[in-house]
Amino acid sequence: MEKVLNPIIKICCISNIEEANLAIKMGASALGLVSEMPSGPGVISMEDIKLIAASIPPPIATFLLTSKQCVDDIIEQHKYCRTNTIQICDNLKLGTHKDLKNALPGIAIVQVIHVTGEESILEAMTIQNDVDAILLDSGNQSKQIKELGGTGRTHNWEISNKMRKILDIPIFLAGGINPENITQAINQVHPFGIDLCSGVRTDGKLDEVKLRNLFNKLSCVS
Repeated sequence: MEKVLNPIIKICCISNIEEANLAIKMGASALGLVSEMPSGPGVISMEDIKLIAASIPPPIATFLLTSKQCVDDIIEQHKYCRTNTIQICDNLKLGTHKDLKNALPGIAIVQVIHVTGEESILEAMTIQNDVDAILLDSGNQSKQIKELGGTGRTHNWEISNKMRKILDIPIFLAGGINPENITQAINQVHPFGIDLCSGVRTDGKLDEVKLRNLFNKLSCVS
């Protein structure tokens, strides 16, 4: 994948319509709406996800973050929430990405890869032809209580950069990114998109000052 000089910005853990509008006003191109997770911040009800998604005008992407591992369950969840993108935060166990795409034509499918080592490269290569994008995050599925995102930790960006060079689909970079390190993240990985949650929040709430600082830094990336 070629370098992307100006990545799109996805603001995750959106909790209400006011936060969604603030993120869009500041320059976000995508919003993350978090459904039930085993751990991590930002979880809201299915009803709230549906309400927020319905309020967002195109071309803003609305991501339904799901921890479900059965394609039929994801389809049922999406048909209620009606986002234009599905972000699968765990590994599928029942059904395939192709099944999901066939059932939901026109809906973008993004698979999360939790970057734990070089083995994550093969994991991403195996599924790249069946999804629209891959999101590289810092979770840990092997813990007793799974970490499927929202850790606030960075991972090894050298591995992420290797993936970006090898893979032929868009790459989102997530995990511990904030206004202070976003320039380094972009210059080191050159992702299609950057995904942020805690890095632009104060006491759990979306922070306009941090958002403005973030987009100011982004405008200076060379």
